[in-house]
Amino acid sequence: MRVKLAKLREEDLNMVAKWRMLPEITKYMYTDPVITPESQKKWFDSIENDESVKYWIIVADDVKVGLICLTNIDYKNRRCYWGYYIADESARGKGLARILECNIYDYAFYNLKLNKFCSEVLAFNKKAVFIHEKFGSEIEGILKQHIYKNGVFYDVVCMGITKEKWDNIKKNFIYDKIEIED
Repeated sequence: MRVKLAKLREEDLNMVAKWRMLPEITKYMYTDPVITPESQKKWFDSIENDESVKYWIIVADDVKVGLICLTNIDYKNRRCYWGYYIADESARGKGLARILECNIYDYAFYNLKLNKFCSEVLAFNKKAVFIHEKFGSEIEGILKQHIYKNGVFYDVVCMGITKEKWDNIKKNFIYDKIEIED
């Protein structure tokens, strides 16, 4: 599978809005947004020159299949948060998680010179927790009843991996290097 991360562009906004409102995607997010073209454009304008975020479209075999982002990039403390989703069902279960996780760790630690890579996952999303753990992230804590969504309070699993740990375990993973557009 040929994979690359293409910088999010304005022409991607309608597609991303449709993806973001898919029930199987929204289910794992903190919010259930109703996205309009105007709100999507306003969001894009707010992130376009924001150095604390990076958004890419995941492209697999020349098909746009999902979105990956780095958020809260903190160059002083050398850490960030991240997340991704695969919206195209035909791209799921084909090893994309390995490619994405390993390459985004490399990008954060070696290109951005960060020291820690963090994520937050709704506790019922056991598959995401498992995948992150598989590639070295550790559970650092649980935020109890942290997100209120659809009349229910949800716990959030806080996870992280340091550059030192990645340096020590990356040799255990075989993965193709991908192009990450800057």
